[in-house]
Amino acid sequence: QLRLVESGGGLVQPGGSLKLSCSMSGGILDISGLGWYRQAPGKERELVAMISRGGNINYGDSVRGRFTIPRNNAKNTLFLEMTSLKPEDTAVYYCTYRGAWGPGTQVTVSA
Repeated sequence: QLRLVESGGGLVQPGGSLKLSCSMSGGILDISGLGWYRQAPGKERELVAMISRGGNINYGDSVRGRFTIPRNNAKNTLFLEMTSLKPEDTAVYYCTYRGAWGPGTQVTVSA
């Protein structure tokens, strides 16, 4: 059974960077459908980045150009590299794979 666990969240100042990790157990043979979402207080869950068929990565409009899923992910680990962080990036970040979700990790961007 697939299990996803996020880590790497925390408090960071505006303009700073953070790298999230998603540890995957249970095995994934096809990485399409693997990605990140986030949910801020009082808001709906929104797409951050998603790997589609062919290995293409789709980014949400609010993070495109600042957040990246690196190509050199470690085995059974998915990363999310976040740069130029803004207060509006504050949210719980979730790793997801085809309907399965991790518990999330809190990212807070504040001075």
